[in-house]
Amino acid sequence: MSSTKNFYREIAPLSAGDSFLVFDRVKDSFDFPVHYHPEFEINFILNGKGVKRVVGDNIEEIDNVELVLIGPNLYHGWELNKCTSKKIHEITIQFHNDLFHESLLSRRIMNPIRDMFNRSIHGILFSKKVAEELTPRLVRLSKLDGMDYFLEITSLLYDLANSRNQRLLSTYTVDYDTFDDYDKMKLVYEYVQKNFADKITLEDAANVASMSIISFNRFIKKRTGKTFVNYINDIRIGYAARWLVEKDMSVSEVAFKSGFNNIANFNRSFKATKNCTPSQYREDFSGLKRIL
Repeated sequence: MSSTKNFYREIAPLSAGDSFLVFDRVKDSFDFPVHYHPEFEINFILNGKGVKRVVGDNIEEIDNVELVLIGPNLYHGWELNKCTSKKIHEITIQFHNDLFHESLLSRRIMNPIRDMFNRSIHGILFSKKVAEELTPRLVRLSKLDGMDYFLEITSLLYDLANSRNQRLLSTYTVDYDTFDDYDKMKLVYEYVQKNFADKITLEDAANVASMSIISFNRFIKKRTGKTFVNYINDIRIGYAARWLVEKDMSVSEVAFKSGFNNIANFNRSFKATKNCTPSQYREDFSGLKRIL
């Protein structure tokens, strides 16, 4: 199986202090390419019969309703394929891969969740019966906040872990040594996260990684599949996308706060990354809610 470097590495708009991110919207198409990210992801689809699901080396058409758990850095995506529905309801929940610490997962009551997380490196498809039973609870999630949300998602994870007729999707799994938790990449990531709103030069980042500019250029390209400028822009666009939905700020205010000093450059970069303008994104993702 080929490396995930051929697929889009999504910069999820989750900061280090966040717990969960939930997208809840009704749409008529899937326009996000096959991608991967270090967060866990739960994806629920209703009215999606005929949609094509790609998880690792598994490709299938889905039924009207489905519920999947994707492990960290496992590439995945959904394509419209033969689906004719104009009201596809998609709920996507993302959370950091270290949100539930190993010291918590090692407790007996959490063992089912820990075992499910371990299996999720293949992607897990839950039964149609379980998906249908949990639909009302999943739909309610975006209406919850704070600790109520945390407790409900933990309860959902526990029920999923103990559910019957789970199916592993991909025979392919990820070599975690090749991803962003590598020491130098982690230093660069943390530096960019703290300073993305300011000007960051290639020399600054190379110094953080204790590398020459030439070596750093090769390193960042190998680790992210992008130039350093594109890598920073992806992070800036990720924050901009979050603020467009969460904050009552103008597009220009979002642009400058996320590190762009030119509104035209921001609009161009945003459209290249998200395939829509900032204003369209704000309208399309009006159901998104970030949980702190």
